[in-house]
Amino acid sequence: MPGRTSRRRAARRRAAALAVAVTAALAVTPAAVSAQSSFPSSSGGCAASDVGTCVESPIEVAGTARDAVWYLPDGPASALMLLEHGFSRSCANVGGTARAIAAQGLMVVCLDEDMTAGNPSLARDFADALAERSVVPPNGLPLPGRYVVGGHSAGGHFAALVGAGLVERGYPDLAGAVLFDPVAAEGFSAAVRSVSAGGARPVLSIAASPSVVNLFDNSFGALAALGADFVGVQLLGGSCHVDVEGEDTDLIGILGAACAPAPANTARLREFGGVWARDLATGTRTATHYCTGTIEPPECGASVGALLGGVRPAAALIPVR
Repeated sequence: MPGRTSRRRAARRRAAALAVAVTAALAVTPAAVSAQSSFPSSSGGCAASDVGTCVESPIEVAGTARDAVWYLPDGPASALMLLEHGFSRSCANVGGTARAIAAQGLMVVCLDEDMTAGNPSLARDFADALAERSVVPPNGLPLPGRYVVGGHSAGGHFAALVGAGLVERGYPDLAGAVLFDPVAAEGFSAAVRSVSAGGARPVLSIAASPSVVNLFDNSFGALAALGADFVGVQLLGGSCHVDVEGEDTDLIGILGAACAPAPANTARLREFGGVWARDLATGTRTATHYCTGTIEPPECGASVGALLGGVRPAAALIPVR
């Protein structure tokens, strides 16, 4: 039973992460722990939603059934987006963000797998499956031809590796990447360069304030080196590494990040992530959510400008100018 084996592995990973988090609890401020009450943890892969459909349906990757959670839009999907969870996390922890992106018309998939260092071997195998178009969505739906890769933390590294794998295999319809406070490991710089293809495909990121858990925004160097006019926004003013999880975070996430998501940050993150994903899927550009030009200061759309102007949550551009 490969699916049951995968679930047992996931349970062991979460138990190990809980042990680490409890050990770290003494270093976490009481305010961060008490903030958990605003965001009760999701207990399963799918939660009730009035938008789209959530289905737990495994994917066969290199001969192994991998647990996966799918978020299906109400109408035809404009693209398939990978939205991968972070290290020691699960698909349940990014459910709200996945639903927000599915509400923009994309089919979203998350693999419930170990994301240590971005899991390069699984990224390679999953890129193969996507390139070969052997991935089978649930409910008899067709697999969209256009792909967007994305993920949180180590899942952002995984997404970049999957995207680079698709490029290596010559897949013709990779639209770009949307990353949520990605944490870079070996190979990240080369992967995002491959996805970007010299700016032909957008690589976009929405990040939190620098901290130990995001290795002090260690992805910024690779993103800045892409040479793009705009690669994203860094939320400041109390942002947290697990903002992407929002109401789906849990005690492990809060203790591990030493902070809890603020609803304002989570809402803005989902707004930008959803708009960017929709634009990549449809080949459009919602001007309010980007900056253009290389002049200083850059010309930014209204939504980015509101953040940069200090409207809570305050923000800076990536790369930080």
